[in-house]
Amino acid sequence: MTTTGPDIVELDRIAVLESLRVVEPAREADWERDTPCAGWTLRRLVAHMTAQHYGFAAAARGAGHEEAYWREPEDMSDPGRTYRGAATTVLAAFAEPGVGEREFVLPELGVAVPGRLAVGFHFIDYVVHAWDVAATLGAGLDLPGHVLDAGLAVARRVPTDPAGRGAGFAFAPALDVPAGSEPLEEALRLLGRDPKKWPLPS
Repeated sequence: MTTTGPDIVELDRIAVLESLRVVEPAREADWERDTPCAGWTLRRLVAHMTAQHYGFAAAARGAGHEEAYWREPEDMSDPGRTYRGAATTVLAAFAEPGVGEREFVLPELGVAVPGRLAVGFHFIDYVVHAWDVAATLGAGLDLPGHVLDAGLAVARRVPTDPAGRGAGFAFAPALDVPAGSEPLEEALRLLGRDPKKWPLPS
């Protein structure tokens, strides 16, 4: 799972910053809204996003095997602030020299993977999760074309085996992709999201 063009760490940074931008406007009444992640409220989605940031930051620094880093926060009374802290942490970890050449232990996979590959996993997660939040709030998504193209390239390489999709896994089963789909729509559908059910503002 590789990308071409801009460095994967820079692509990831853009996606994470966009996720921060779309989370920022959420207000108290928004946190219990349903999201494109079936069964998850926005509060639960942001708790998951927070845990993943801390987990990947720990993995970048050689502590990915420690399960505590991957747990969702118990206190989600101020989701926006909690999420901001997590995003800042992972961006700092990924910005360290040589992160792409390190090995990341990712408990979900049960193996260590090259840093560049691990950052690619994180990157596509935050393209998708930024969209999840924007769709939940009825907000626009502002990701440059080259980021969406890179996200699609990664999404096309995510295994589609039904045994690894669905409840308990990172992505739902892949959906059919209509001919002529834009890169974001294709990536979302490949990863089990239906943008027609959760349209963003034009």
